[in-house]
Amino acid sequence: MFHNLSSRSRALTGAACVIIGSISIQISSVLASGVFAVAGPLATSGLRLWLAAFLLLAIARPRIRRLDSRAWSGILLYGAAMAAMNVLLYSALERIPLGLAVTLEFLGPLAVASLGAKGLIDRCLPVLTLAGVAAVAGVQTKPDGLGVLFGLGAAVAFGTYTLMAGRVGQDSAGIQGLALSVGVAALLLSPFSLPAVPKLDTADWMAVLISALLGVALAYTLDFMATKLTSPRVVGTLFAVDPAAAAVVGTLALGQELPVSAVAGIGLVIASGAAIIWRSGRTSTTPPGDVQP
Repeated sequence: MFHNLSSRSRALTGAACVIIGSISIQISSVLASGVFAVAGPLATSGLRLWLAAFLLLAIARPRIRRLDSRAWSGILLYGAAMAAMNVLLYSALERIPLGLAVTLEFLGPLAVASLGAKGLIDRCLPVLTLAGVAAVAGVQTKPDGLGVLFGLGAAVAFGTYTLMAGRVGQDSAGIQGLALSVGVAALLLSPFSLPAVPKLDTADWMAVLISALLGVALAYTLDFMATKLTSPRVVGTLFAVDPAAAAVVGTLALGQELPVSAVAGIGLVIASGAAIIWRSGRTSTTPPGDVQP
């Protein structure tokens, strides 16, 4: 479908996927936040993954017996990364401010983006993006040491998620692999999610269902497509749109104040993202969809 597109067009399409996915995640988070008080964030995340897994598996109908050991290793690692992202980020948020947790988590895809960079400009762009993320997130001082470790663990999980999206996308598993990976993540979070099932009423389940459709099924599929269209390096930088989108959605949906520093940070994120998309059509990079080391 996208084979005839130029590198820059692929990057633009991939960026659109990441942006739409990010907005979906932020809207779903607003919807799911009402369930946090009833079930807790980890249980809510696990239930979202279960509902999304049922939907994706019903659509993809994976042929499990045809998957080889390489495909399964990618699926298991991809699913484990999804689960770890949730557990470690929420564990960090219990101890350190949101801004610091978000900035630390972004170090994962930032590292992926830096690995494949060639030339001074391409190496500087992820650093510029990190500065924008820090400005948007509003990093505070005096962090808790264990909270920082959890945040760094979330960064490793997010970086692994970024790389595995490219690997699973290139394996024969394809979208079937994505569906199975979400199922793996749901299974791993079962100790948190299953005990919360009796606590939810009909309204809670509806919120979790819509959140699962937007924040997991749609968002993860779009991330998956973006990595196939471009590369983990490009997508790793574009993931910086997540905290920017969170700030905008928070302002529009929740009436939260948007400081001048956050506006400047959003501008940096947009500028660096635009630069990497522009340069993807000029520089010699790994062919679209290939996973860079």
